[in-house]
Amino acid sequence: MKGFSALTVIGIADGLIHWQIVFVLCTAAELTQAASNFAAFCVAAMFSFYVNMLYTFDSRTSVLGYLLFIVVMGALSFAIGAIADTRDLPGLLTVAVFTLLNLLLGYSFFRFVLFRRQRL
Repeated sequence: MKGFSALTVIGIADGLIHWQIVFVLCTAAELTQAASNFAAFCVAAMFSFYVNMLYTFDSRTSVLGYLLFIVVMGALSFAIGAIADTRDLPGLLTVAVFTLLNLLLGYSFFRFVLFRRQRL
């Protein structure tokens, strides 16, 4: 499984992992949405990176470029959680907004930056 189908399956799994961890950290551990969203993103990103290295990346893929994207998205996950904390927004809205941005920005990054020479 390569290309867009692999990215889709990995993206869905990434989202499920992210949502479950946010829920557990917010409810059971009573962490803030910012901390929960960031921690969940880190775990889901590690999963995605490993699985992408196995199934979608090839030897020409820029690992440094991917890691830079992960740093930017990690900061965005924390920022969205912090905004939700200060405005007392529901956690479901926080993860829904971040998931939507993650999917849109992630696909755009993969399509137009990381795999611009490869066909998805």
